[in-house]
Amino acid sequence: MRLGVEETLGALNAALGPGGPVWFKETRARHLRVRDFLAPRRALQARFGDDQVPERVVHAIVGLQGPGVAPVLSCAPTPAGLALQLRRSAVFERVLGAVAAYAAPTVPAAPGPRVVLHCPALRGSPCALRLSQLRAVLVADHLARALHAHRVSVRLVPAVRDPHMPTFLQQLRVDWPAASERAATEALRSRALAELTPARNAEALPSGALGRVCLKELVDERGRTTGYDPNLDSCLVTEDLLAVLAELQQAVQDWAEDSSLGLAAAPDAGTDSCMVVHVVSCEEEFQQQKLDLLWWKLDDQAPLRQKHLVCGPVKVAGAPGTLTAPEYYELRHAQVRKASALKHGRDLAQDPAWMEIFRVLSVATIKFEMLSTAPQSQLLLALADSSISTKGTKSGTFVMYNCARLATLFESYKCSMEQGLYPTFPPVSSLDFSLLHDEHPSPPQGEWLLLFNSVLPFPDLLGHTAALPRTAPGLHITARTELVCKFLVQLSMDFSSYYNRVHILGEPRPHLFGQMFARLQLLRAVREVLHTGLAMLGLPPLSHI
Repeated sequence: MRLGVEETLGALNAALGPGGPVWFKETRARHLRVRDFLAPRRALQARFGDDQVPERVVHAIVGLQGPGVAPVLSCAPTPAGLALQLRRSAVFERVLGAVAAYAAPTVPAAPGPRVVLHCPALRGSPCALRLSQLRAVLVADHLARALHAHRVSVRLVPAVRDPHMPTFLQQLRVDWPAASERAATEALRSRALAELTPARNAEALPSGALGRVCLKELVDERGRTTGYDPNLDSCLVTEDLLAVLAELQQAVQDWAEDSSLGLAAAPDAGTDSCMVVHVVSCEEEFQQQKLDLLWWKLDDQAPLRQKHLVCGPVKVAGAPGTLTAPEYYELRHAQVRKASALKHGRDLAQDPAWMEIFRVLSVATIKFEMLSTAPQSQLLLALADSSISTKGTKSGTFVMYNCARLATLFESYKCSMEQGLYPTFPPVSSLDFSLLHDEHPSPPQGEWLLLFNSVLPFPDLLGHTAALPRTAPGLHITARTELVCKFLVQLSMDFSSYYNRVHILGEPRPHLFGQMFARLQLLRAVREVLHTGLAMLGLPPLSHI
């Protein structure tokens, strides 16, 4: 079983006895000089009074064992609190001896819940897609990838119908289905006609409208306490709106049919076990609330769990608010090409291989900009050329640059090995990971920093990304879709700092090979984690920039 940060924290907190969590994991290099976990002094005083932590408790902590619990070297009181250090060589050996287990999400033993992800922004055309809607599309795509990785059954709605949208989504590396046939609306139309309220003052209905359905009862019944807008009183029912409902209805019913046919499904298959998550921009939420209530009004089998993941507004510094998603992409693509021409001293736009790299870098820039902020928060975009620099440590371009540096490192080792300068890579079980220590004084623990902050906690981070609060009260939910981007940026910063200070491929002297191979195995783990994180964003690794 793999070691885990959460398993270790759980065991540490349990060792202190009844009460809330006290321990936390250190992340900063200056603290990792002396400790890996800390139980703060004030928290311990609240638990044990002014007395010191009992010796038996400290002794139990040092001897901690259990599934996923990292081995402890020492635990001692300090002015900051109870400081714990792991047996780092043993942790290096356990983690780097099983890299695949740490570079992939933890897959549950049983299938996860069933989720319909609905992104209304995809019903239009690309040229009408506002930046706030683009943000919702990218959040939905990233969330779908994270859920799929954790064996959650996901249906994506709507299937796109605009003939230009599939090409634009492919350009953005968004994986979304295209439409085949329309779902039947006859049953919903019959129910809607029966629910229509009489027209007031001979109200003229727009073309394609059937009439109005009163929603006030539903708002009063379930809306006020859960977050529905109290001003919702009626909904104008149109053929297009019924088509939207029919597609959502079909996505839910298909699961029930799969279950009745004995196909793979969640253990609690049925419409009540399904959760529908509407990923909407803040401008679309009011209309989506109408749609939710109308679905309940017209369909007795509508899922009880409908949640809104509302993406905050996107503001553009120094530019008009009318910038569309395709215009935004073309701007970033032009900036990437310009930056590459400046770096290489020539325009590489005629080289097909470089054009593909430019497309990947453009999408990476956009996705890291759109996804690095919590989705419910306002996002401020800066459109200056500096946003795509490989020297700016917050950008997607910087992450892809370090991905390419890793690829170059391993290609250099391969070439040197083929020339006879280095031996072939030995079995991982023969490597001496006690050689992984950073002899450079500032900043310290470069190798431990990479393992402890990047490789070891990665499966837990993926789990948090895919976590949806199914049973949380209220209409609105949050999702941690910013975690992967922030993690990859920090990983790239730590790797870049280490790579700039430590010469990985040293002189071809036999007495140096042991440390070199241990370092290469660590960077193999970093590379695999980086590739998995990029895959969660729909981005391929790059071998050069």
